[in-house]
Amino acid sequence: MIHKIHTFVSKPILYLHDTLSQRQFFVLSSILVGLTSGLAAVVLKYFVHSIESFVTFYSNYYERFFLFAVFPLVGILLTVAYVRYFLKGKFKKGSAEIVYTIVKKSSTIESQQMYSHLVTSALTVGFGGSTGLESPMVSTGSAIGSNYGRMYNLSYKDRTILLACGSAAGIAAAFNSPIAGVLFAVEVLLTDVSAAAFIPLIISAACGALLSKIILKQGVVLSFSLQQPFNYHNVPHYVVLGVLAGLISLYYARMFTWVDVKMKSVANRWTRVIIGGVLLFLLLIFFPPLFGEGYESIKVLASLRPSELVNASLLQKFIHSDGAILLFLAALMFLKTIAAAITIGSGGNGGSFGPSLFVGAYMGYIFARVVNLMGFVHIPEVNFALVGMAGILSGVFYAPLTAIFLIAEITGGYGLMIPLMIVAALSITVVHYFEPLSMEAKKLGTMLDTTVENRDKFLLSKLDLSTLIETNFSTVKPDDTLPSLIKVISTSNRNTFPVVDEHNELQGLIHMDHVRSIIFSPEKHSGTLMKDLMTRPAAVIRTNENLHSVLKKFDDTNQWNLPVLDNKQYLGFVSKSNVLTKYRSELLKSV
Repeated sequence: MIHKIHTFVSKPILYLHDTLSQRQFFVLSSILVGLTSGLAAVVLKYFVHSIESFVTFYSNYYERFFLFAVFPLVGILLTVAYVRYFLKGKFKKGSAEIVYTIVKKSSTIESQQMYSHLVTSALTVGFGGSTGLESPMVSTGSAIGSNYGRMYNLSYKDRTILLACGSAAGIAAAFNSPIAGVLFAVEVLLTDVSAAAFIPLIISAACGALLSKIILKQGVVLSFSLQQPFNYHNVPHYVVLGVLAGLISLYYARMFTWVDVKMKSVANRWTRVIIGGVLLFLLLIFFPPLFGEGYESIKVLASLRPSELVNASLLQKFIHSDGAILLFLAALMFLKTIAAAITIGSGGNGGSFGPSLFVGAYMGYIFARVVNLMGFVHIPEVNFALVGMAGILSGVFYAPLTAIFLIAEITGGYGLMIPLMIVAALSITVVHYFEPLSMEAKKLGTMLDTTVENRDKFLLSKLDLSTLIETNFSTVKPDDTLPSLIKVISTSNRNTFPVVDEHNELQGLIHMDHVRSIIFSPEKHSGTLMKDLMTRPAAVIRTNENLHSVLKKFDDTNQWNLPVLDNKQYLGFVSKSNVLTKYRSELLKSV
């Protein structure tokens, strides 16, 4: 059935592929990818809300206020079982994996990721896992764009842009915010983007947002309306909020990483699930707003009804004063990071986008409320909650433009543009001082075995060392005689000859310049063996090295060719000129 649907859909597209110009077909492709990715995001939203309705119904039906706290364990258990038995354990998540695919796998993503993230994140978040849906939406959209490009034999560059188009459409549909979708793709996924790439990105994001606008009901998408306009007298308070956002973003990154590592250190996956489920149960019975994405609790804050967030908590009878409520909200702010890390570390699927917005809203509200309780000045609590969301999002993802325009779009205008810019910029400045790389950039650096701070290093990381190895160097044995070498030289166009033993292990090198005088002295031919003439290589290249290390060895040794070894096995040579040629080619692709 699926094959018949695929054939039915692909035939007209193949016809258009052969009929339209390359540029026209690419624009059409960006529309189709945008619509498909947007639809996937809409389906995920409805799927999650359906599961949440099921959970709420049964929790209320049995009149057990703590029953809902058990459901996250169920969701994570189902997610892990699905990955283990249906996906055979092959499951990758996070924007670092997408960028790694762009860099090392020619923007080719497995087809199963077009649906696997929808299923796993719906199970995790729908049953109450304390994480967000946006990262799975990005992964799904990226997989859709990548597989579309592969299906219709598009180039690596076009396939990469369509991959980014899918992610932009996913974010655009999630928040009905096309500009934020485009900027997310540019800031997080595409470190190098040309002006030509913006057109398909904009088209795809617009298509995703349009589907969201048409299909999703009001209230499903996170949106707010400004109650008070921006007052420039509040700028000093926004400056303080920006610095605070940077410090809390730093806490988020370090605490999330620490908890995630601790959870994943539990070897048995089922034990890990049980531990995660129990920890979430304990957190939820005391702090119910940690359930799920938490967007509903953000809306409660925005409507200035924070006392309602205490409902169903075991702490409710102890919380009556404004000070107690603020302490409860502060605990929620700090614990959301831990709950999100437990959810993901124990096997659930989700991302930090939603939790970042949660933490930011609580931080902004608490800050404004504390200032107002002091009585010296009155500042708008809703505005500070909204701007706080941008501050944490900017500081966690190192994506200030995405943060600024996302909040601007979900508030229906640009009335808060100035404070958004101040807080987002200060937040990333503060956190960048302590942590030069974001969580995902660190993960990517580990995967690439290099750092990704600058463009040159990133482009070099895209080169595959195995494709640069030259194997047309003639080898000799340690016990070969000089006449044997002369015979090899007569059929070779190289000036270097690796000496390898019977196990193909490199013993040394013979350079033509070093043996020239002996070759032309016949009286020295007899009794001269290769092991007597060979010299140690100035350096060797290992197959697991990155290109930065390789170029450093070329510079340190002043050599233009170095041998490549896999353990001790000789594989061939890499030339400095070949590396630089490939780098220039990659540089031209990114222009």
